[in-house]
Amino acid sequence: MIEINKLAKKFKVENPKKLSDQDKKDLRLQGRFFHSVRDVSFSCQNGQVLGLLGPNGAGKTTTLRMLSTALQPDSGSINIGGFDILKNPVEARKQIGFLSGGTGLYGRLSGRENIAYFGKLNGMTNTEITKRTAELSERLDMDSFLDRRSETYSTGMKQKASIARSVIHSPKVVILDEPTTGLDIMATQTVLRFIRDLKRDNVPVIFSTHHLDEVSELCDKVTVIDQGITVFNDTFDAFRALDEVSLHESFLRSIGKPKHQMTQL
Repeated sequence: MIEINKLAKKFKVENPKKLSDQDKKDLRLQGRFFHSVRDVSFSCQNGQVLGLLGPNGAGKTTTLRMLSTALQPDSGSINIGGFDILKNPVEARKQIGFLSGGTGLYGRLSGRENIAYFGKLNGMTNTEITKRTAELSERLDMDSFLDRRSETYSTGMKQKASIARSVIHSPKVVILDEPTTGLDIMATQTVLRFIRDLKRDNVPVIFSTHHLDEVSELCDKVTVIDQGITVFNDTFDAFRALDEVSLHESFLRSIGKPKHQMTQL
């Protein structure tokens, strides 16, 4: 289980004069600080998949980076199975599998070597790495390219290898930041199937996405963030019930937009 309570994070604005008029009107800009995340809370039980939604710039990625310990929150708490990960981030990283959209593979290494490297960083033995890599290669359909240099990989191949690298150490919690962005239909289905496998293995999964069909297919819970604040946090059924017509309308209602107003997730 992972539980997040009242997370907040601000960033210093180095040169406020360079901000656009639209940026200056953002309620999160206060003096020389931009409060990217102001009050975010949610929880995800073992075996659940939680979809994290919100408009662009809502604070989703900042939130996920705090969960991964890549960023230190200004306030709030993060617990995994009752363990406060902010008090011991080094130990916490052993329990978390994190896929960030901005993290690339080492191009000169093969997919297998990239995965093994991260396995060693997590204290795994060569025997453990070999066994786990074989398992992940089968589940993510990587056998045909695993030993090629990753600089030759397609977008889908890179994403599969990145996911395998993120979970090589069998983490207790998996956090995925837009895992299917840029993937074709086949690669997307492989990733979604892998998330279902994690759920079957009783691993809590938190993933952000712009695709509501993925939310419908996978999620037990939905959390919506708008302007750095949790504005919806409930079951998928409760999210769907916000509007009987479509999930897009449910999303618009969750952030207080008028019915049928167009927006970009």
